[in-house]
Amino acid sequence: MIPLITPSALWTSLPALEQHKATVGAARCAISSILNGTDDRLIVVVGPCSVHDPKAALEYATWLAPLAVELSADLVITMRCYFEKPRTTLGWKGFFYDPNMDGSSLMNDGIRRARELLLQVVALGLPVATEFLDVITQGYISDLVSWGCIGARTSESQIHRELGSALPMPIAFKNATDGSLQGCLDAVQVAKVPHHYVGVDRHGQSCLARSHGNPDAHVVLRGSTRGTNYDAVSVAEACAGLPPGRQHVIVDCSHGNAQKDYRRQPIVCEELSRQIEVSTNVCGVMVESFLVEGAQNVKAPMSSMVYGQSVTDPCVGWETTVTMLRRLSEAVRTRRGKEREKRKRGRHDTPLRQ
Repeated sequence: MIPLITPSALWTSLPALEQHKATVGAARCAISSILNGTDDRLIVVVGPCSVHDPKAALEYATWLAPLAVELSADLVITMRCYFEKPRTTLGWKGFFYDPNMDGSSLMNDGIRRARELLLQVVALGLPVATEFLDVITQGYISDLVSWGCIGARTSESQIHRELGSALPMPIAFKNATDGSLQGCLDAVQVAKVPHHYVGVDRHGQSCLARSHGNPDAHVVLRGSTRGTNYDAVSVAEACAGLPPGRQHVIVDCSHGNAQKDYRRQPIVCEELSRQIEVSTNVCGVMVESFLVEGAQNVKAPMSSMVYGQSVTDPCVGWETTVTMLRRLSEAVRTRRGKEREKRKRGRHDTPLRQ
């Protein structure tokens, strides 16, 4: 057994300042407003599949931050900062657990460096997103996260649904790896209500925790081993299973929807853009993106690794990312224009009162 630093001690040594809290809080509110239909912008979660090199991740953030400001009238851009990777069988579990990618498992180092990176990214004015895999490790970084996700392999887990009900940011549940929707639809309902469950507080003490329920639980369509689910029919089917007023989903351009080929992400993005132009069923899009396109072997020596290239799922490169984000922004503006025209026609068609 190797003792881990407590969340309380880590927060004390690496505190979130008022500027961090302002960025995190503003993004949470904006995302919540999109989910409840009072903001017509689009949620965009974009960035590397996983963080393995904080230096490269921070450089990516410095490129993304000004673009997020430029497109902020149409998109709420949040950077993927994923430190835990669920594995179907075996593989690197993520920066939290093995930051040197050599099996040394220096977890205290990984947790600290992960929080340092988040503070740096958020200081740029760029909100961050992550997947919550372990129900204990969330305590080290949850105060810095504006959007969270429960992955395809854990959306049906009761403890992850309870975790989602307690997290202080909008939380998404992905459809299962086989494409079934019922698990994530049920998860949304479970996460919206209060729960009592066994947890760990910031001092590392086991406790009986109580959640208040998460009103901003929602669904991500990520495709599956059986095929894609980003087409308008699949999106409408998922929306029909959600409560009135919340019948919209985020769609992942990667994973099953790209059929494990990162070069298909722009194709998915284009189809989603066409849907966004005429409908509000798609309220957000996810893109796996990094400085350099593709992916490399995680077992390669660190000294020979390509800087800014993923070590897990292949990503689109920066130039493609910019093109995709601009297209999504254009789609939102097109939808707005159509809505204005519809309202104008409605006023003109209204008969004058006698």
